[in-house]
Amino acid sequence: MKTPVKTRTVSAIDEAPRPSGELALQTIAMPKDTNANGDIFGGWLLSQMDLAGGIAAAKVARGRVATVAIDRMSFMVPVQVGAVVSCYTEVISVGRSSIQVQIEVWSRVSGSTGETGSHDKVTEGTFVFVAIDENGRTRAVPTS
Repeated sequence: MKTPVKTRTVSAIDEAPRPSGELALQTIAMPKDTNANGDIFGGWLLSQMDLAGGIAAAKVARGRVATVAIDRMSFMVPVQVGAVVSCYTEVISVGRSSIQVQIEVWSRVSGSTGETGSHDKVTEGTFVFVAIDENGRTRAVPTS
């Protein structure tokens, strides 16, 4: 039996892009987290993504996890100081002990009058975690 092809409707094409996955972490970008250009340092964003991915992976593993790889990472636009930074996660695969998590980071800057500014996707990446036991050794991810 052939699987039907999904088609996008005109209204779906016209909609603004939206985050994929579940909101796992939200914080505010602070002045101490800037690079020499005054934008938020990429390493700070990477650490937020690692925290968010760890939260998602720990739910699946039902316990401790450790980051073992970042398969892919791309930065799209800089993050401004004061922006609300939101990390969205989606578990894309689970192996015997590993958990692969897709992470998107979105940024929202509020205007000086309190209105909501643009909501932009600033980076995304695929992180791999492994379930670990109390001694830091790899363990199987529970199946039920």
